[in-house]
Amino acid sequence: MPKRRFKRLTLTDVIVTGIGIIIAGFVIYGSIVTLMEHKYSGASWADLIIRGLAQGGVYALIAMGYTLVYGVLRMINFAHSEVFMSGPFTAVFLAIALSNSGFMNQNPVIYMVLITILSVAVSTTIAILLERIAYRPLRGAPRLVPLITAIGASFFLQYTFFGFYGAGFQAYPIPQVLQQSLNIGSVRIFYTQLVVILGALLMMAVLFAFVQFTKVGKAMRAVSEDKEAAALMGIDVDRSIVITFALGGASAGVAGILYAQIFPVVNAFMGFIPGLKAFTAAVLGGIGSVPGAFLGGILLGLLEAIGPNLFLDGLHIPAPYQLKDAIAFAVLVLILIFRPTGILGEKLTQAKA
Repeated sequence: MPKRRFKRLTLTDVIVTGIGIIIAGFVIYGSIVTLMEHKYSGASWADLIIRGLAQGGVYALIAMGYTLVYGVLRMINFAHSEVFMSGPFTAVFLAIALSNSGFMNQNPVIYMVLITILSVAVSTTIAILLERIAYRPLRGAPRLVPLITAIGASFFLQYTFFGFYGAGFQAYPIPQVLQQSLNIGSVRIFYTQLVVILGALLMMAVLFAFVQFTKVGKAMRAVSEDKEAAALMGIDVDRSIVITFALGGASAGVAGILYAQIFPVVNAFMGFIPGLKAFTAAVLGGIGSVPGAFLGGILLGLLEAIGPNLFLDGLHIPAPYQLKDAIAFAVLVLILIFRPTGILGEKLTQAKA
C-alpha cells in the first residue's frame, strides 16, 4: 500500500504539500518567538479571544447557509454573500429612522428586534427567490452550470442593491447601551460583543434543533441523503429545498445585523469578504455538516483575531493585523491540502456510508 500511494504522487502533489509544510513552519516559528518575547499580556490575549468569538459567531451563521444548501443540493451558493448583504443593507434605513426619532435609545431591545425582523425577512425573501428563479430550473443540469449561475446571481444582486440604495456607505446607528462595556478584572468586554456572541449561539442552537429534531428537519435530511427515495416516501422535495434556502437566508439576515454591530458600516459590496470567509469556515468545519459550520466559524474567527499577533508578530512583520485576511485564506489552502473533507467531514461521510 505505501508503494502504491508513493507511485500515485505527482509533482504537483509534492509542490503543494511542500508549500503547506513551509507555511506551517512559519506559523510554528512565529508563534514560538511571539510567546517567548512576552509582547502581550493575558488581558490582551483575552481581548483578542473575545473579539475572535464575536467574529467567529457571525462567520458560523453565514457558513450555515453554505452548508445547508450544499447538504441538500451539492452545490456552492456563491450568491449567499449577497443574501447576507441584502438584509442589513435594507434594515439600515429603518435603523436610521428609529435613531433620528429617538426611539432607538429609548427602546433598544425593541429597536434590535425590529431591525432583525426586517433583515431576516429581506434575506429570506432573496434566498427563496434565488432558489425559485435561478436554481430550480437548473436542478438536473451539470454541477458547473448552477455554480456559474450562482456567480452571475451574486453580481446581479450586488449591482441591483447598488442601484436601488446608492453607492455610498451607510453608518449603522448603535444604541448607547451597547456602546458601554463590562470590566472583568483587567479584561474589557463591550456589550456589542456580548450581544453578537450570545445572539450567534442562540441562532445556531435554534437552527441545529430545527434540523435535528423537527419533522421538517428530518425531511430535509432525508432529501440530502437521496432525493428520489425521499420523494417515493411522500416527502415534498421542492418544499424541503425551499425551506433549506429560507433557513440559510434567515441565518444570514441575523448574521448581517450582528455583523453591523461590530463593523457598523454597510454598502452593496459588504458581503463579499465575509462571504468568502464563511465559505472558508464551512470548508474548515466540513461542508455539509451543521456542527461543522459552527465549529469552523468559531475557529476561523479565533485564528483571524489571534493569528496576526501570534503567528506574524514573531516574524517581525511591521503591520501584522493588516494580513488577517491572508491568514483566513491561508487556512483554506492548508485545509484543502491536508484535510479536504474538513474537521467533521470524515465523520459525516462515514455516517452517510
